[in-house]
Amino acid sequence: MHSHLLLGSLLKDNVTSLSTLVLAVLDPVLVSPWHFLGDWFLGSELTPFERAHGMGFWDYCNQNSEFSNIFNEAMANDSQLMSLVIKDYKPIFEGLGSLVDVGGGTGTMARIISEAFPRMKCMVFDLPHVVANLPDSKNLKYVGGDMFQSIPSADAILMKWILHDWSDDECVNILKRCKEAITIKGKKGKVIVMDVLINEEKDEHDSTATKLLFDALMMVMVTGKERNKKEWEKLFLEAGFSYYKIVSSFGMKSLIEIYP
Repeated sequence: MHSHLLLGSLLKDNVTSLSTLVLAVLDPVLVSPWHFLGDWFLGSELTPFERAHGMGFWDYCNQNSEFSNIFNEAMANDSQLMSLVIKDYKPIFEGLGSLVDVGGGTGTMARIISEAFPRMKCMVFDLPHVVANLPDSKNLKYVGGDMFQSIPSADAILMKWILHDWSDDECVNILKRCKEAITIKGKKGKVIVMDVLINEEKDEHDSTATKLLFDALMMVMVTGKERNKKEWEKLFLEAGFSYYKIVSSFGMKSLIEIYP
């Protein structure tokens, strides 16, 4: 039932009606955890996914290359559509000397930005096995690491569809590492977040329904959730940021700039 509802919502949403994203959501690996909601509620596992597969989502991706490839392709296709966002919101990126795409996967988003701004030094920062053997280009390089430990310094940190995967405490930790990365040696950069922002007052019903279904998906698969404005603001303030602005909303995502 949940998968049919989610498929219908995805197909109604122009920005996220992507074949690989739909295939990823309907993959048996992601469908089976829904059948374990009751067992998970009475058990001790962090997520229904862990209850179903004996390990968390990210460990499963690490150990199952076929599913990991499907997931990475879905995220890459979603990033490809962001080229439209880059064109519409060039002032957000203009003037930046460097940018780190945290959790940037195989680099689709970063490549789009690096080509649009050839003078900007761009970096994809993801787990070592994700970026292994990916070729650097003139102004784009790949670096492996752990965003919970430290993030390379840059004028701007970009996170697209990253924070909704994690709990509030985990998000605050990631955001603190981001703040360190943009304020080192007295610099004051910014963090650019592209993620879901629930706004039931302004969003159309179908858009809200899709976002709430993704909220349920995050609960089932990982430790994250979708958030409204007050919930995002709470995270930013707890991580030590002083100011943020919601630049725009497009499809499932909103673009938020955060400043120290």
